[in-house]
Amino acid sequence: MPAATDHPSRPVVTRFAPSPTGYLHIGGGRTALFNWLYARGRGGKFLLRIEDTDRERSTPEATAAILRGLTWLGLDWDGEVVSQFARKDRHAEVAHQMLARGTAYKCFSTQEEIAAFRAAEEAAGRYPVFLSPWRDADPATYPDAPYSIRMRAPRTGETVIDDQVQGRVTIQNATLDDMIVLRSDGTPTYMLAVVVDDHDMEVTHVIRGDDHLNNAARQQMVYDAMGWDIPVWAHIPLIHGPDGKKLSKRHGATGVEEYQAMGYPAAGMRNYLTRLGWAHGDAEIFTTEEAKRMFDLSGIGKAPARLDFKKLENTCGHHMAMADDAALLHELTAYMVAAGLPALTAAQAEMMAKAMPFLKSSAKTFPELIQKAHFILISRPIVPDEKSATALDTVSCGILKILTPQLQNASWTKEALEPILTQVAADNGLGFGKLAAPLRAAIAGKSVTPSVYDMMLVIGQDETVARLKDACM
Repeated sequence: MPAATDHPSRPVVTRFAPSPTGYLHIGGGRTALFNWLYARGRGGKFLLRIEDTDRERSTPEATAAILRGLTWLGLDWDGEVVSQFARKDRHAEVAHQMLARGTAYKCFSTQEEIAAFRAAEEAAGRYPVFLSPWRDADPATYPDAPYSIRMRAPRTGETVIDDQVQGRVTIQNATLDDMIVLRSDGTPTYMLAVVVDDHDMEVTHVIRGDDHLNNAARQQMVYDAMGWDIPVWAHIPLIHGPDGKKLSKRHGATGVEEYQAMGYPAAGMRNYLTRLGWAHGDAEIFTTEEAKRMFDLSGIGKAPARLDFKKLENTCGHHMAMADDAALLHELTAYMVAAGLPALTAAQAEMMAKAMPFLKSSAKTFPELIQKAHFILISRPIVPDEKSATALDTVSCGILKILTPQLQNASWTKEALEPILTQVAADNGLGFGKLAAPLRAAIAGKSVTPSVYDMMLVIGQDETVARLKDACM
């Protein structure tokens, strides 16, 4: 049957179909993102299906984790989440339709008979493709026994997969057996369920990992057996670690939610994952809207992409600097929950909002932003760290005691504060840098902080004066 590309009038429909047996892997997150970008950029639909037919390993907790991961990445889906298990009767119905069409047949072979056949083939040095003796059997010879339904696969020739990423892939039909589509207990197999679901959900483009490439040949036979349109195939390479080996726990975080808990902003993560194995000219940093407009299947490379944490941080830094202040504060509070940190008080949140323009300017992650915001999150009396405490010597404290009364009566703007601090420093034979060190120690308890003026304006006049008094009591 023709592929979906032969039907330009059909709206684009993509899907993400994870198995709920654990967290959302970063590779799965990228696959979902590619599907989402492709659909959203073309005014199409992005659907979500949970392939929960493995009842022993599928859990509600894993499903919830997948939904949380997608939500954090900002990937919304159309319609309700589809449960593959809930559609098992529909899958069985199609298997029986194949039986009626003559594209499938009843097989009464037992597991023992199949194992013996394969063992004999291997012993003879042949590829152990099971050839069922029931394929062309007379129905009059059928026993009164349980049977599976097998697809009547072609025995000769080849199956061609026209893949948008991998190119033309040819598989010899002699290597493909008559796969079971309905087991003898009446349950459908994964290979059948996937095709039926994709057809019924009107999926036009199947964008998934290249570990499914071999499955495409078998699944394409199901489409042919039912006379259904074949979707556009696009099998994307997997993600490898920095060492070029398949990504695993030894490389660090592999779950999407782990990246949220590590403090990467979602927009930066989307940008980085989009560029991980896909390119559009020299574009490196782009907004999500730009990604929707640019993303296409032709830009996906064939080689596995390598995770690069330094590049991820750099990308996230750009997005934090570009972000809307209020949106960034909202995401910061969500990060603090994910990381198990204490929630911001109302006063802290208000100060964070005022400080966000300079806090975000050089931070690449939320932990870095919080480190810069240390002066907001601490409370009096401020205990300076070992390095900054050295700046609060007798001479410096004497100067702060001269400065403090002047600050009590000052207008609280940078334009008003700057000449006061500069004059006090000059009166004591100091450059401003020498005065800044004890001010940083008194206000933040650290030697490396944002601008003294920025901190003073954020925490306010009363709090600044109180911290200076505390420092040199």
